[in-house]
Amino acid sequence: MIQLLLIKLLATAGIVMFVALSVGRLGPRLGGILAGTPVILGPGYFFMLREQSADFVQQAVLSTLQALVATLLFTVCFVVSAARRSSLHSLALSSLLWVPGALLFTRLPGELVGVVVAFLAVLALAEGINRRLRLGQPVVVASAGWFDLLLRGLLAGTLVSLATTLAARSGPALSGIILGFPVGILTIAWALSERYGVEVARMTVSMTQRGMLSLLAFCVVSYLCVGHLPGMLVFALSLSASMTTSFLLFMFSLWRARRLYPSHQRLSVGESSVAADPEP
Repeated sequence: MIQLLLIKLLATAGIVMFVALSVGRLGPRLGGILAGTPVILGPGYFFMLREQSADFVQQAVLSTLQALVATLLFTVCFVVSAARRSSLHSLALSSLLWVPGALLFTRLPGELVGVVVAFLAVLALAEGINRRLRLGQPVVVASAGWFDLLLRGLLAGTLVSLATTLAARSGPALSGIILGFPVGILTIAWALSERYGVEVARMTVSMTQRGMLSLLAFCVVSYLCVGHLPGMLVFALSLSASMTTSFLLFMFSLWRARRLYPSHQRLSVGESSVAADPEP
């Protein structure tokens, strides 16, 4: 089991680091599209679809969806609390809120429909809070260091390896919740606040909220298709749905930014985009 854990950890860490590094090389436009893909959920469900039954995977996907609703609360808590507290205190408070939130949302009625409705409702709440706080939506760009890449990769690899290798013992609900933990948002917020200040981190985290619709698309397609199609075809369709959603969201945000913000008002601090990364 230890060997399997290490293989999954290293494989996932390598994928996450490659994607994060590619974001910097490709620049804001193409990098934003790539960053919007499920770089943590993807490897997690790739392994799970190969190793577990259809019923197990479907229940795990539902748990991940429920955890994503809690992740939206995580982002709202950070955006609000970071205005008065340090970034580390805000991240700790947001993480503490995420845990009971993820457990609470597992009790949502209506299964898939109920979770999707709850996700959209919390997303609308988050959008309303952002407007009330008058947070800008500039194209925030920042370069990622090797420490950031390594930390994000190792944390993501640990989550995936634990959630998939220990799935048979922990059950589908806990496995799905583990995969839904916002490790990507946490590391990005931490790195940006340390380098460029908490305001950049707040704006960046607020921008991830709408981008999480790509993860919603991945999970919805997986939930609906698993058990009806071969596992790897389910994975391919889910990934395609997520990437398409990320691309459409990115094009919409680019169009909206050009309309609302003159070029001299856009915040630029580095060379590569991390603001479009919605992966938890």
